[in-house]
Amino acid sequence: MSEETKDIFSEEEENEESNIITLTDPDGNDVEFEHLDTIEYKDDIYVILIETVDDEGVTILKLIEGDEDKDDELTTIEDEETLDAVYEIFKERNKEFFDFED
Repeated sequence: MSEETKDIFSEEEENEESNIITLTDPDGNDVEFEHLDTIEYKDDIYVILIETVDDEGVTILKLIEGDEDKDDELTTIEDEETLDAVYEIFKERNKEFFDFED
């Protein structure tokens, strides 16, 4: 999956030791991601993930916080300007750890 992923993920399990998150896609398939970063941008929170099996690039999802009756959800971002801005922040914060291709 890439940053252009359009599926909405609604379930989340986090393994604190390994930083691996398992998300369930709309088809019911479990997909494992490594959590790379969390970024706040314009009062919203975004998570940067990379699929553990298929390393085609990062996936950026918006965190929608639930309340006591509803779990947190991760959703795709339709706005390209927001995607680009969050990705630029991620690149700047992580330039020492990754080689980015433009």
